[in-house]
Amino acid sequence: WHARHDALTGLYNRAALAERLTHAIFVARQKGLLLAVCMLDLDHFQAVNDAHGNRVGDRLLKETARRLGAFITPQDAVARMGGDEFVLLLGEQADVPAVESRVRVLMQQLAAPYAIDDRVITTTVSVGVAVFPQDDANPDTLLRHADQAMCQAKSFGRNQMHVFDVQLDHAVQTQHTRQTRVARALHAGELVLHYQPKIHLRTGEILGLEALLRWQHPEQGLLGPQHVLPLIEDAELEVELGEWVLRQALTQMRHWTDAGMLWEVSVNISARHFHRPNFVERLKDILHTCPEVSPTRLELEILESAALEDMQYMRHMMQSCQALGVRFALDDFGTGFSSLSYLKSLPAETIKIDQSFVRGILDDEDDLTLVCAIVALAAAFQRHAVAEGVETPEQAARLLELGCERAQGFGIARPMPAHEVLSWARGHTTRHAAKAVQEAARRAAAAPSDHRR
Repeated sequence: WHARHDALTGLYNRAALAERLTHAIFVARQKGLLLAVCMLDLDHFQAVNDAHGNRVGDRLLKETARRLGAFITPQDAVARMGGDEFVLLLGEQADVPAVESRVRVLMQQLAAPYAIDDRVITTTVSVGVAVFPQDDANPDTLLRHADQAMCQAKSFGRNQMHVFDVQLDHAVQTQHTRQTRVARALHAGELVLHYQPKIHLRTGEILGLEALLRWQHPEQGLLGPQHVLPLIEDAELEVELGEWVLRQALTQMRHWTDAGMLWEVSVNISARHFHRPNFVERLKDILHTCPEVSPTRLELEILESAALEDMQYMRHMMQSCQALGVRFALDDFGTGFSSLSYLKSLPAETIKIDQSFVRGILDDEDDLTLVCAIVALAAAFQRHAVAEGVETPEQAARLLELGCERAQGFGIARPMPAHEVLSWARGHTTRHAAKAVQEAARRAAAAPSDHRR
């Protein structure tokens, strides 16, 4: 008897529970019914021990065990795991609502006052539930899932029940696996930066470059940021990667400086990274690692949608970074809920017009109107406007007509590895680039269009 039962409460111990659980899973599978594995933990049990002593605490555990024993049916089983944790097996259940109903009844019974010596003790329980076969796991995993659900119940404020969500757990595990793979890629040197030039459309002058993340995957080849960033969104790795990008970009800027190229480089910063309380101090430390590079040549790109989340805080953070010399661009401008007050409040030097609008400026009145408005706003607030996604000389010429003189896109240059930038720059003649745009403008002027204004 002693080998299978808990000495204090007389309930099954862990060894006996393992046998009962294995048998209960077999019965549930044979009968096509549900088995609920419930992990119970007394709330604030340590406080009872501290206030009344261990003897009263032991009496409370024994009385809890008695109530549990009175609650179960022949198809059920109950065991003490140790401390103030118990496991209840509810066998042959029809469905999850039936399980939840029984657990709520039990929670009410266990919450009734306990008369111990001359004291009245009140306590509650937090309950985590794993249901087989929805959770088609082995006994150890079912117990672990019930324990995880119990911890979740406690996080809700105690005296709560939580049923383990198999699909959610699978999604969490999958996400964790993917994040681990990205972390391994970062530390193995598989993540790299490519750089896309930005030019002045009228003169062809190279104004700077945008650093863009790429994954040189050993099996799948070169992957874009869409294969990395969604996997680490809102994870700590997002901040680690953001700092790595900053360090890599500054190091590359130092190499270009040594070659006599004083280009400006823009780096995308996620909202989570930018909202870190120590972001400015960390940025300052990273800038100090490359003293040869002037901070005024570094531009941080913040998504318009992220900037709208907390305008006052964003303004403060941007001004703190600008005090270091760093500049800002609002990325994908026009995709959020832009307003004049918003543009006035945020001290960004540059507005980047989203490529979804730029693509349609030759044949879509709405896109043309939006681009016109954004360029006018930028001019009114003395900000630079940069058009993204420029693919043809005709688009570039139309942008020039609208007053937008800065652009980037595949029609100018595709993102390229750092070692290719210098050779591209030497082959890029400002005269040729400007001439192509001017020729496109001449052709557009000669051909009437319903979309010209």
